[in-house]
Amino acid sequence: MSAFSLDGKLALVTGGASGIGAGIAEILAEAGAKVVIADIDAKGAEAQAAALVAAGHDAAWVALDLADEDSVIAACAKVVAEHGAPWLLVNNAGLQHRELLLEGTSQFWDMTHAVNSRGAFLISREIAKAMVAGGQGGRIVNCASTGLAGQMCHGHAAYLSSKGALAALTSAMALELAPHAITVNTLLPGGVGTPGSMGAQGPAPTGPGIRRPALGFCEPRDIGAGVLFFATPAARYVTNQVLAVDAGFSIA
Repeated sequence: MSAFSLDGKLALVTGGASGIGAGIAEILAEAGAKVVIADIDAKGAEAQAAALVAAGHDAAWVALDLADEDSVIAACAKVVAEHGAPWLLVNNAGLQHRELLLEGTSQFWDMTHAVNSRGAFLISREIAKAMVAGGQGGRIVNCASTGLAGQMCHGHAAYLSSKGALAALTSAMALELAPHAITVNTLLPGGVGTPGSMGAQGPAPTGPGIRRPALGFCEPRDIGAGVLFFATPAARYVTNQVLAVDAGFSIA
């Protein structure tokens, strides 16, 4: 099973303080990675890192506001200075509030894209620089949404557009980073009950995206398993690919 080991690897997970990000961090830590949790919720990030350490894993945390370029640059510099260049970056953090198209505002659009797409670009740029300088290759996994495959909810024009931009960014990054042995892939998480999804603001969710998947709703750790595959030696020749972990939305 060494093909699925992350022993000695450093993983940086955005939005890792709770929800899907916390599940991803747990799976990566159990596979042997040292996990740095980056989150705007500094107390939550510190608590999640402490929980991983208490469970016998290696973990740290850093405060990060993806909507603030200075914060992104400073947080990345801190991670590299204290822990070295990450082997893996997981762009998981995101906003999923809802605003109906006919009531949409540019302020809401800009806020959503500032975190979900622009923020992911900024941190990918900074961490990819460190990966290239380190000369050891690396992995970047962008967490988009199964909504891109048609499982949509009303009110997600800004959200899905931002996730579509993130999926497109995968292709651009995969092309430019391939000469440096850095792979970039997209994960499409399905329905997962998390504090972020349950606490999303806006009109009540309606549409095909709220139905129960064929296999039931996913848990955060299920999404983490998909990330783990992309991060391991088993996926060394896998880049610019899309993997849906959505419990069978496509068949029911």
